[in-house]
Amino acid sequence: MTSPITVTRTTFALDCPDAVTLAEFYAALLGWEVSFDPDDDHWVEVQPPPATPGSHFLAFQQVENYRAPEWPEGSVPQQAHLDFYVPDLESAASAAVAFGARRHEVQPSQSGSFIVFADPAGHLFCLCKESNLDA
Repeated sequence: MTSPITVTRTTFALDCPDAVTLAEFYAALLGWEVSFDPDDDHWVEVQPPPATPGSHFLAFQQVENYRAPEWPEGSVPQQAHLDFYVPDLESAASAAVAFGARRHEVQPSQSGSFIVFADPAGHLFCLCKESNLDA
């Protein structure tokens, strides 16, 4: 039987038209920190503050000819999205819009347990009520 790999860090990377701008959006939204090599701004990371436990990072990779996903239907399908669980959904939703997110026109949650947004590059993410595990 093969043993599982040992993971020391998890990074979720999103393609985008401007890595620095999108990283700054998520850093502001989450209160995290932007990190990148000034000589290579095509790969930019956003990480939790050092005092925050965990090994999860976001990364943004600048690509030419980027096309935002079209959801729920379209020629560029959504392939992944981020879920952020928050204690106060409405306050988090207001903050997301203030930072530059757009509340998506399609909202599939009948109970209001999550809200779908598009980030400035068009990637979808959800803000979810902290107690909701089914978003």
